[in-house]
Amino acid sequence: MDHNHSHHQDHDKHEGHSPEMFRDKFWYSLLLTVPTLLYSEMVQNWLHFSPPAGGADFAKYIPLVFGTVLFFYSGTVFIKGAKVEIKARLPGMMTLISLAIITAFLYSLATTFFIKGTEFFWELSTLITIMILGHWVEMKSVSNAQSALKELAKLLPDLAELENGEKVKVSLLKVGDVVLVRPGAKVPADGEVVDGSSSVNESMITGESELVLKNSGNQVIAGTVNGNGSLKVKVTKIGEKTALAGIMRLVRDAQASRSRAQILADQAAFYLTIIAIVSSTLTLVVWLIAGKEVVFALERTVTVLVIACPHALGLAVPLVTAISTSLAARNGLLIKNRLALEAARNIDVVLFDKTGTLTKGEHGVVDIWSVKGYSEDYLLKIAAALEARSEHAIAQAVVAKAKEVGIGIETVQTFRAIPGQGVEATINGKQFFVGKTMNVPEELADQIQQAGQAGKTVVYVLEQNKVIGALATADVIRDQSQQAVEQLKNSGVRVAMLTGDSEAVAQYVADKLGITEYFAQVLPENKSEKVKELQRDGSRVAMVGDGVNDAPALAQADIGIAIGAGTDVAIESAGIILAKSDPRDIAKIVKLSKATYKKMVQNLVWATGYNVVAIPLAAGLFGIILPPAIGAVLMSVSTIIVAFNAQLLRKQEL
Repeated sequence: MDHNHSHHQDHDKHEGHSPEMFRDKFWYSLLLTVPTLLYSEMVQNWLHFSPPAGGADFAKYIPLVFGTVLFFYSGTVFIKGAKVEIKARLPGMMTLISLAIITAFLYSLATTFFIKGTEFFWELSTLITIMILGHWVEMKSVSNAQSALKELAKLLPDLAELENGEKVKVSLLKVGDVVLVRPGAKVPADGEVVDGSSSVNESMITGESELVLKNSGNQVIAGTVNGNGSLKVKVTKIGEKTALAGIMRLVRDAQASRSRAQILADQAAFYLTIIAIVSSTLTLVVWLIAGKEVVFALERTVTVLVIACPHALGLAVPLVTAISTSLAARNGLLIKNRLALEAARNIDVVLFDKTGTLTKGEHGVVDIWSVKGYSEDYLLKIAAALEARSEHAIAQAVVAKAKEVGIGIETVQTFRAIPGQGVEATINGKQFFVGKTMNVPEELADQIQQAGQAGKTVVYVLEQNKVIGALATADVIRDQSQQAVEQLKNSGVRVAMLTGDSEAVAQYVADKLGITEYFAQVLPENKSEKVKELQRDGSRVAMVGDGVNDAPALAQADIGIAIGAGTDVAIESAGIILAKSDPRDIAKIVKLSKATYKKMVQNLVWATGYNVVAIPLAAGLFGIILPPAIGAVLMSVSTIIVAFNAQLLRKQEL
């Protein structure tokens, strides 16, 4: 199972196929198989029964008619796939199936019209139908990467409002147009603020949790969401040149360059194809040399070829896949790309994007310090009363903390906001201020210096112009993050962290969680570079993120894991999505991956092990001439064992 960029990258056996196509083909194939089975002499002898009009002359042509229709209706899917495999010099499952069905078809035609022998139409039909079922199951668990780009495009509004109030389609905007961005609206194009002031949420592009204040002269990015002020924006970039379009390109490139790890079954099929060709050729040659007639030698050869293509192999992997996908879903892991789950067992490094993943991506009050003579509750009460009217993230954090502790919010008089400084108001005749200050009291200096180093935001509370305390807010670390990091370390996986925040913030979070490797101040467009950096020494990297800006990195990583509460785009470029935003689920993915892989290997051993016994018997090697019918029974038993073994995976505890 190589993960390198290899010759598989342009070889996709399901190109142009859809699960619906395989579903329809399966049901029609099943319908065509029933009469083929009922009117097959071998099956009749076997079950000692005779179908309606079984004795009539035309009855012997029923398998021929239905088998032929089935061959051309469903069998051609495999033959087309085989052409692709052979062209790529990678004969696999498709080649093996094609070999078996073409041989069975031609031989059955011959026995119906020209030579004495048993026709194989029923074998041909069941083989095609079961393989189509396998592909349908497999296709259902494979998803389309194109949807990521659709989700990215959704970030842009459909219409933009020009400054004269006229609404135009975003695609018709020109550089130099001035658009009005109302409160709560999305910015339609990259541009420069020419008028107004507002805080903009850029987290879906930059992953930054803090709202960014925009005044005249500041740049804004298409797809970001305006806060509660109005902005007039002069368009500077449109279409392909916008930041969003750039991210879309990165996602597309990273997805295109993903190597498709070849599925285990394909490797098994590759060896089986060679074994089937060699052993059937030997069978033919040896029996002819031994002086047997051509018809006998041919029947042995065909039996070998048909038996060498095990039904069980077609189901071995898809069944395990389907069960592991549903087991994952029960545990809140949504598997979007099966290869991602397959690869998880070999992960060396888990790289977390800090904001929104290890942290909640929202400000919370983490420290309260009061000057002697004042209680922390009193500080919080004053701060919450003054901040209650502000929309700012820090203000909301203070109010939320007061509510959480159960402090009632008082009403204030003569409220006044001082832009860039803070807010002041009167409560019961006393003047209060919450915001920035220059004169920090000696007794708080140490704590405040440490808080600054840890990247926390400090706001001061002043009573009658005297500092009575301070509150520190920071992006709150999730309760489960500590455990998640420990679980991964215990299972021998390295844990690294990536953030756009400052070195101080990064170090604070890393120390708290016991992470030694971290990258700070990483620009959104450089995130996928950091993934490549970790991959350089051959490490397999799982990236965990939640923002649009994580999308290229998620696509570049060997496995992209999106935290469910994040944006749709991150979800689209990820192979696995955590429905609950719980980083501990990552250890579950690794566990499920190992269990799934073990089951696949067991199934492949069963599916191919049957061949070790069946091929020599079919060739007549031990002096026992294995009738094709018994070969078929063996094949069915092996298929049943594989199906039963796959079901045992349901019992796995994660």
